[in-house]
Amino acid sequence: MKTQSNIIILLFLAVFINPAELFADAVTDLADMQKRWATVNYTKNSKTNRKIFKQLIKDSIKLAELYTDSAEINVWTGIINSSYAGVASGLSGLSYAKDAKVYFEKAIKINGDVLSGSAYTSLGILYSKVPGWPIGFGDEDKALELLQKGLAINPDGIDSNYFYADYLYEQKQYKEARTFLEKALQAPVRPTRPNADKGRKEDIKKLLAEIVDELD
Repeated sequence: MKTQSNIIILLFLAVFINPAELFADAVTDLADMQKRWATVNYTKNSKTNRKIFKQLIKDSIKLAELYTDSAEINVWTGIINSSYAGVASGLSGLSYAKDAKVYFEKAIKINGDVLSGSAYTSLGILYSKVPGWPIGFGDEDKALELLQKGLAINPDGIDSNYFYADYLYEQKQYKEARTFLEKALQAPVRPTRPNADKGRKEDIKKLLAEIVDELD
């Protein structure tokens, strides 16, 4: 009886909910995810901050389950998981990285070009940062392939250039990395994402300073 009731509810939703309204809700939810991520990601790591991060992960997963065919929502659920993987410890961090990988791959399957190739770029840096076999799925060659795809889709973007530069830096290609970081600083401003732009520029300047130290 309960199953039958659930089917009736789903049929009701399918008939009476306007798809345009669902799309509008998805856009609003996506903007909220981006703002919350920018706030928590660029806040000093602490127990309170990690708690907020975990709640954001839970909320993003719910949205990914609600908007299953949204490449945008899947990309951002992946970004949130992968960002937390960077502050989580040990195997816990690897678990979040693996979850992020699933969301990025799903987004690419739906629409790889979505959000200016962010899925390729984000998955690429994940392959670059995660340990390789037998601990994790890290793969430098795969990372390079994905980062280059993201850069090809968005050659002037702040994130695509920054993460490609970060990869080059890890490969000790300091001069090449500096070129892409300087290009990232010249990226067009994103009016709807001021906090993210501000935080990323701080990342860029920090990495540029490290490169200067290496080249001196």
